[in-house]
Amino acid sequence: MQRILPRGEIESLDHTTIPRLRQPVRASVFADRAARLRQLAQDNPLSAYLLLLADLADGQGKVLKDCNMPGPGSERLDLAQAHGMPPLQAVGWERDPGWRQLLAALLDHMAGTGKLPEAALEIVNKLKSTLNNDPSAIEAQADALLAEREEDVDAASAPFIMAALQVYWTSLAADFEESALPVVTPHGVCPLCGSLPVASVVHVGGQADACRYLCCSLCSAEWHLVRVTCSHCKDTKGIAYHSIEGGPEGIKAESCDNCHTYRKIFYQEKVLGVDAIADDLASLTLDMLMGEAGYSRASGNPLLWQSEQVEP
Repeated sequence: MQRILPRGEIESLDHTTIPRLRQPVRASVFADRAARLRQLAQDNPLSAYLLLLADLADGQGKVLKDCNMPGPGSERLDLAQAHGMPPLQAVGWERDPGWRQLLAALLDHMAGTGKLPEAALEIVNKLKSTLNNDPSAIEAQADALLAEREEDVDAASAPFIMAALQVYWTSLAADFEESALPVVTPHGVCPLCGSLPVASVVHVGGQADACRYLCCSLCSAEWHLVRVTCSHCKDTKGIAYHSIEGGPEGIKAESCDNCHTYRKIFYQEKVLGVDAIADDLASLTLDMLMGEAGYSRASGNPLLWQSEQVEP
């Protein structure tokens, strides 16, 4: 049986043996997510949406395969090193215009599946038209998504645009030389791209055994954070864990009474094949219960901007 290390014992370990960063694997990251979404869709109230996103993840995997975007130059890397900032920081990054070709390929993939509901197909066709006729509007939506300016985000088109941005940054993250990563980066954000985590996963096996990793909502990287620590404010005293009575053992919400926020934490030992983005989407009931208990999500899911408008 897997032994869960208490906080004091975790801190006493030689942390040089714990990988700080887990970069995405180009060949499998989106294929694994697609498979997990289809598995989670069974008997889930959001089944139709999860299956739509599984098709979208299939498309992401195909597009990522041939994606080759220019990474950061030496000047940007030096600046990140000097100031301890994420070298692929999404907000303020001058995106290569080629990312819009990724979006076009994803939209073509989705339109070609033959599975889209009429409303979703209408959104895809509208996005394709805007992409051709008003690319600046697409860029503005991308900026709003990356900066999480919810008031400026079109929730219907957001999952498709975000999916293309995920491919773009996942490609950058997969190719990044870890040795160029600053020794220290800001707490609570991805050390590669500066985005917020969607949730965390406690891994099983290898050097990461029993260690908790935060999962980036954008570039698919994971980074280590000592357990029983608030991923939002760093507090260690007011941490509690919540689960649905009679629900899956490997899904909990880690709450903090200092900042009154929470993020979900998934235990790989109990949830085989867990994918933070997919499993977060499939466990919205836990979010409702946490809201009723007075806690706010520290960050949202990149593929679901207005959950109350999503129909099963």
